Amino acid sequence: MDPQAAKLLGAGFAAIGAGMAAIGVGNVFGSFLQGALRNPAAADGQQGRLFIGFAAAELLGLLAFVVAMILLFVA
Repeated sequence: MDPQAAKLLGAGFAAIGAGMAAIGVGNVFGSFLQGALRNPAAADGQQGRLFIGFAAAELLGLLAFVVAMILLFVA
């Protein structure tokens, strides 16, 4: 396989991870809203965990984006 083709293929696979982060963020907020609608009194206590889950999912997406950019422009 040509090294340039392998580099672009690897960057494409890493970019898929950035797209999956959007699904993860949607799951985090969807689950929070579902729980908040079932028990509104407990929603305030879970808001900190909501932001931690959002940050973790977003961090993985940003990490996948950085790996894709490193593969494209540095390697």
